[in-house]
Amino acid sequence: MAEALSEFLLDLLGNPYIAVLFVSMFPLIELKGAIPVGTTFGLGLLETALVAYVGSTVISILIFFLLKPIFKLLKKIKIFNLVVRKCEGLFIHKAEEISKKTNGSVEKVARKIMVISLLIFVAVPFPVTGVWTGTAVAIFLGLRFRDTIPAIAVGNLIAGSIITLLTFLFARWVDIIIYCLFALAIIMLIVTIIKIVKSKPSEE
Repeated sequence: MAEALSEFLLDLLGNPYIAVLFVSMFPLIELKGAIPVGTTFGLGLLETALVAYVGSTVISILIFFLLKPIFKLLKKIKIFNLVVRKCEGLFIHKAEEISKKTNGSVEKVARKIMVISLLIFVAVPFPVTGVWTGTAVAIFLGLRFRDTIPAIAVGNLIAGSIITLLTFLFARWVDIIIYCLFALAIIMLIVTIIKIVKSKPSEE
């Protein structure tokens, strides 16, 4: 699988670094999948991890500024309206869960707790706890750019370090790691779709 995927991406994008960058920006997969995939291109583990980290961190900045405008635009299109509102509802629910951890703290302390919770959320190396979900949740928490992106960047660094270490320790089984990560991504995608379907739409 790893060799077939590598050949496909290299044929499509023409450059192993661009391929790693592209994979790292993809939702659910992000740097967690890009790092082991990148090693199959013949790139060094550390340079692969660096490129994957840069790609997955940069995409969080784009998400921060573009998510709400895109949602707003899609809600004007009838066929997308309900789906987008359900996605918003899911992110709002997750934001409310994190917000509850403040327990009525004063604003400055509450924001600090939310930022730390966001960092920990992104640092866990699972498909749905990455920069895409983390940034979306931060937006609906009302966190500022200067609070969000550093937390996302540090959490992403921790997650990337864990995946880099696992890839180094289990280099012989990189194919199995890729299989597991992509299988987990598919499972979590299905779970997320189910959650979206069951979630309450956000208010207009």
